[in-house]
Amino acid sequence: MVSYPLDRLHEEVAFIAYYLHWPHDQILNMEHRDRRRWCEEVSKINRQVMGSENQKNIFDV
Repeated sequence: MVSYPLDRLHEEVAFIAYYLHWPHDQILNMEHRDRRRWCEEVSKINRQVMGSENQKNIFDV
């Protein structure tokens, strides 16, 4: 069985918790694709606000 890398999971949880202030358990209970989607959407907003739409973010796919 292949599992999602633990370091990557921690990055996603920290990212969502930092930007959206959601509780740890709520974030961990999300489906992987939903958690990734939230990371992508927050990253997109961040790039727009910072004026760096062309820069790569760690959560860009």
